[in-house]
Amino acid sequence: MSCENPWRSPDFRTLFTATVLSQLGTNAGYVAVPLIAVSTLDASPGQVGLLATLSTAAFLLVGLPAGAWVDRMRQRRLLIAADLTRAVLFASVPVASALGVLSLGQLFVVVLLAGCATVFFDVGSQSVLPQLVGRDGLIRANSAVVTLQAAGNVTGRGAGGALVQLLTAPTAVAGTAVLHLASALRLIGIRHDPLPGPGPRAGQRPVRLSTQIAEGLRHVLGSSELRALAFSASLTNLGSQIINTLLPVLFARELGLPAGALGLYWAVGGVGMFLGARCAAPWARRWGYGHALGLAGLLVAPAALVIPLVDRGPWLWLAGAGWLLATLRTGVNNVLGVTLRQRLTPGPLLGRMNATFRFMLTGALAVGSAVAGLLGEFVGVRMALWTGACCLALSFLPVVLSPVRTRRELPAQAVVRTAVATAEGRADGRGAPGR
Repeated sequence: MSCENPWRSPDFRTLFTATVLSQLGTNAGYVAVPLIAVSTLDASPGQVGLLATLSTAAFLLVGLPAGAWVDRMRQRRLLIAADLTRAVLFASVPVASALGVLSLGQLFVVVLLAGCATVFFDVGSQSVLPQLVGRDGLIRANSAVVTLQAAGNVTGRGAGGALVQLLTAPTAVAGTAVLHLASALRLIGIRHDPLPGPGPRAGQRPVRLSTQIAEGLRHVLGSSELRALAFSASLTNLGSQIINTLLPVLFARELGLPAGALGLYWAVGGVGMFLGARCAAPWARRWGYGHALGLAGLLVAPAALVIPLVDRGPWLWLAGAGWLLATLRTGVNNVLGVTLRQRLTPGPLLGRMNATFRFMLTGALAVGSAVAGLLGEFVGVRMALWTGACCLALSFLPVVLSPVRTRRELPAQAVVRTAVATAEGRADGRGAPGR
């Protein structure tokens, strides 16, 4: 299918509505799980940092192999299995709480295994998207998905904070489980479930997993444009995670603010992502893709430096404004950056390209969580926030110092087709599966 309007695809609409449910669940849990650790289990800043690290460590553990596996698997079934796994894991938290046996150890296990499921869900959903909407519909589809993620940040995190405040944190986690289950049931409606690529021809040996992983790494790190996008997004994630890991400690202990205030603060970030997602395509048409990415960073990223000033009263609003602008840039990058990397990648490499990006980006989240825990434990929460803010303020540099800044248009479709044909011929010659 190749159509500039992705909404004409019933399968895209199904994937989108399933992702709505999954995003709402993920964001409700994003607020509830660390608050359970801080408020119910009396976790220290170091333990909160470890919890956040484990939630993203799966991308470091299985992120790269996941790309090669996704390229070999039926992706609809993979997405359903990932959602069902997360539903079961999160459902165990309120059950354990009701039985009086909930512990930090269980939370650590839950977030680690749920993170593994998220690896496959994220890589699979980004890899299947070009097959559902065609490459011409990618920018509108990605804009819709990023807008959805932003709305999920607003409603999911806001609802998560409200549930924690009005009821209990385990109740909010139970809602997370139900929403992931609903997402899995919705994904059953996707009709287009492409077969994995053919295996090796007669007389050929199967390509080793390590060889396929290396192809994905070379594709990303060997391209100056993809490399710049990866490093810029990794720096953004590093800074954001350092800040977000310690915000529950700051809000709950140092500032004495209710859980609803933390949910609202994070929801402001969702508003910023929503605005960035809606502005991305018009800005790209007006200034070009590279200039839009560069200007969004140069003009907006330094606003992150007011985030560490967060306090009661007017300072809370000022820091919220800085967070709004920082996430607005993230929204722009998520639409234009993801679209650009999908258009620069031949079909047989999509899973491995997405896995390489996820490995780097979510690996940065794991590192950020660990750094936040160490800084919060030994030099203080405020110093950790300043470290994260500096990372955010400088994260635009890899893009503006690369050829990305001069790109006005997306790669021509003919170039992509040629790349696909070349990659398929190379893959077949080595016995690698194609798509």
